[in-house]
Amino acid sequence: MRQMSVAAMAAIAVLAASAGLAGCASESSSSSASPTGAAAAGGSSSAAAASCTNSAIQDQLFAKGQLTVATDKPVYPPWFVDNKPTNGQGYESAVAYAVADQLGFSKSQVTWAYEPFDSSYAPGTKKFDFDINEISYSAARAQAVTFSDSYYDVQQALVALKGSPIVTKHEPADLKGYVYGDQVGTTSLQFINSQIQPTKTPKVFETLNDVKQALGTKQIAALVTDTPTAEFITTEIPHSVVVAQFPSTGEHYGLLFAKGNPLVTCVNKALATLKSNGTLDKLTGQYLKDFTSVPTIKP
Repeated sequence: MRQMSVAAMAAIAVLAASAGLAGCASESSSSSASPTGAAAAGGSSSAAAASCTNSAIQDQLFAKGQLTVATDKPVYPPWFVDNKPTNGQGYESAVAYAVADQLGFSKSQVTWAYEPFDSSYAPGTKKFDFDINEISYSAARAQAVTFSDSYYDVQQALVALKGSPIVTKHEPADLKGYVYGDQVGTTSLQFINSQIQPTKTPKVFETLNDVKQALGTKQIAALVTDTPTAEFITTEIPHSVVVAQFPSTGEHYGLLFAKGNPLVTCVNKALATLKSNGTLDKLTGQYLKDFTSVPTIKP
């Protein structure tokens, strides 16, 4: 659901043009489009399997002997708790430490770095090994950075004020008639335009706080954002409610690396293990269950 800054979008556009790509890439993409495994790092799968020990990946790290993980400041529930990425609480903090453990790092060997969201996917070198900050994979962003496989599959949800018509009237034909608002450059705004296809042009705002204010003052009928964030927003906007969530379009969050960083191969292996052994499901149940148990409707 996160936005691209104008500068980052321009930089990515230049990269896309130089690569001979035409047009603007969609923010949403199926998980199969995300670079995975050895293909993302340019090596063979057998070589990758043999090279993912802690000692073998030291030369791939931003700082030897430690795993440097970046995120924004401040950070919010349910992704982080008490604005402290270091406490291991909240879904994204817990995932980061679980990946670190798979790579052979103790909790004390994980260092957190500050990286503003809208600069994380800009081209260039990075002062971290990977960034975890609800960053949706997209083909456009992947021109400038490398993404891991999905660590969370995203569904979009509707937030409205209690008592407003959309709370009870949200059949596909109904949804087209409302005025929506969202943050500029987000996958949520794209979802409104591509999936709901309203007859009235959505109102676009610079920040999510602006969107929330517009909903609270009834300038818009509803906003769209990822389901866990939607649930959290209802604790900030008086008399607001999550109406429902929409079926998945394949959008997902990925850990973000500097373009071509070979460490992604071993991180993908770690994520695969965390999926197969039930760790990601356990963390989802622990941190996101109360934020995702809402009905699903069609756009």
